[in-house]
Amino acid sequence: MTINGLPEPILQATEIAIDAGSRVFARGQSAENFVVVTHGCITVFARSEDGKEVVLYRVRPGELCILTTACLIGHTPYPADAITDAATRARVIPLDTFERFLGESEPFRRFVFAGMGERLAQVTRRFEHMVLDSTARRLAAFLHDRSREEPVIAITHDRLATEIGTAREVVSRQLKLLELESLVSLSRGAITVVDRAGLAKRS
Repeated sequence: MTINGLPEPILQATEIAIDAGSRVFARGQSAENFVVVTHGCITVFARSEDGKEVVLYRVRPGELCILTTACLIGHTPYPADAITDAATRARVIPLDTFERFLGESEPFRRFVFAGMGERLAQVTRRFEHMVLDSTARRLAAFLHDRSREEPVIAITHDRLATEIGTAREVVSRQLKLLELESLVSLSRGAITVVDRAGLAKRS
């Protein structure tokens, strides 16, 4: 959805700026504002007790955060964490105003529940992908998608492991195999996709 397609209550809401790499919310924190991203990107991730992280989803312009919305409606604390990937702007609506708009504004209500349904479907597909697909296929799919506009992907093996939900050692081993097959080229802190068509076949 484009920003212009947002319902009026959101277009009139206060817009805030958030620096890149800032924490948006943390596990256990109470949700206080309904949030719709208008510029930039927010990454929502879960963290295990031993510190392992996995990306749940990203919130891009025109999208709402399903966890924030669910926590506002259910008055429950956040079960995950979120940070900004880049400098981000977002429209924010305080909890009491959010609840009033849900009751009074049909366009706002449709936007909220349609957004939650769409996001839930995306998260479900992501987890099906993570559970049912092999690590090799998940890695190939990620590299193929990220190299759509630029063949050089600036990312560490640790971060890549978080993105596809596996261990760093597994990522490093799979990347070496892809390099041996001339599908990618590895360098410190970056991966260059050499053969996107080959990755597409793998994914």
